[in-house]
Amino acid sequence: MRSTFTNLANMFRVPDLRNKVLFTLMIIVVYRLGANIPCPGIDFNQVQSLVASSQHAGVVSFLNLFSGGALTRFAVFGLGIMPYITSSIIIQLLIVVIPKFEQWRDEGAVGQKKLTQVTRYLTIALAVMQSTGLAYVFHNGGGGLLGGGLGLNIDLIPKFTIPRVLLIVLTMTAGTVVVMWLGELITQRGVGQGMSVLIFVNVVATMPAGGASVKVEAGVAKFIAILAISIALLVAIVFIEQGQRRIPVTFAKRVVGRRMYGGQSTYIPMKVNTGGVVPIIFASSVLYFPILISNVLPSHGFWKSAQTWISVHLAQPNDLWYIGLYGLMIMGFAYFYAAITFDPHQQADVIRKQGGYIPGIRPGPPTERHLQNILNRITLPGALWLAAIALLPSIMLAIWNIQNYPFAGTTLLIAVGVALETMKQVDSQLMLRNYEGFLK
Repeated sequence: MRSTFTNLANMFRVPDLRNKVLFTLMIIVVYRLGANIPCPGIDFNQVQSLVASSQHAGVVSFLNLFSGGALTRFAVFGLGIMPYITSSIIIQLLIVVIPKFEQWRDEGAVGQKKLTQVTRYLTIALAVMQSTGLAYVFHNGGGGLLGGGLGLNIDLIPKFTIPRVLLIVLTMTAGTVVVMWLGELITQRGVGQGMSVLIFVNVVATMPAGGASVKVEAGVAKFIAILAISIALLVAIVFIEQGQRRIPVTFAKRVVGRRMYGGQSTYIPMKVNTGGVVPIIFASSVLYFPILISNVLPSHGFWKSAQTWISVHLAQPNDLWYIGLYGLMIMGFAYFYAAITFDPHQQADVIRKQGGYIPGIRPGPPTERHLQNILNRITLPGALWLAAIALLPSIMLAIWNIQNYPFAGTTLLIAVGVALETMKQVDSQLMLRNYEGFLK
């Protein structure tokens, strides 16, 4: 404990690092302020009803997690970072199918700047669509987003006129742009990856109130059990997040002039959980779209039946259909994202061009097949782990009939992942100046 406080003091002894930490904290304060300022034209009395309804599961509870509770307050930063995350995932997927995007990716910093610009434009388009859809949904009682809440007497926009809706859409879209800018400021001038830090702030902000709700609803005994499970889950997440397969690579010796180069051995780290929390986010986004679309379907005949089925099954985290589809999607996206982030063909080509080889494996196609086999094998436990982490709260909801569970595996996974990455960056700054780091 004493060592931790000493390391914390060392962090503030380094002027450059101290300025980065204070700048990051200042941005977080600004962000949380915007997450608590409601949009103009909203009925504040109905906001409390929406907050209470969102605690009883439903897809909106997941979206509210990533906005730090700002979504159910219909705040200026109500959309949070979700439009940017969705946009980034879409661009990463399109890189595989659009040659121009792949060319930009291979151009280095110049191409990355172009991809970032396209991501920003797509973020704005998604923010406009989502804010418009949410304005319509929450004018009509919350719809399927509240988990079968079709008939709730909740109307956040009683005077539903075109100018007022445009004002709300413009405010929330502008808020998304500001959030995107704040995240980039943290990346450039602060500590950690900006978007990840903002997500971390959002999920941590909901924990205290959620814990109090669980204690009131489930009782002390179940609350202690949930807390013990969460602590065990926290340890397991740290263990898995640090787990990796190290593939040895040896570089042959070569003589250039009078100097000898190469002859060194290194390794390629392949994480067990390659995709991090991205597969969970993407699977949730895919399940979110049919629920949002169901709110604008005709309310008669076949469409009424489809709307009811979606609201009853896909909007309820403790439903077997939801659990099954959610788990399969997470595993599928885990494999898909691993294939995107680690290309065995490209990696084998880089090793060959640098004069390296994997011991016992010939360069070229054999190396590519070897890397592909390892990727497939190591992704399976990672995908199963992600599905278990995401579905554990849903299973507990079904068994114990608890409607609000803030210590979800997704929450802990995000918190641990971001905290570890940020601490690694702080450690590198401390050790660069001969100070001891936090991580041993």
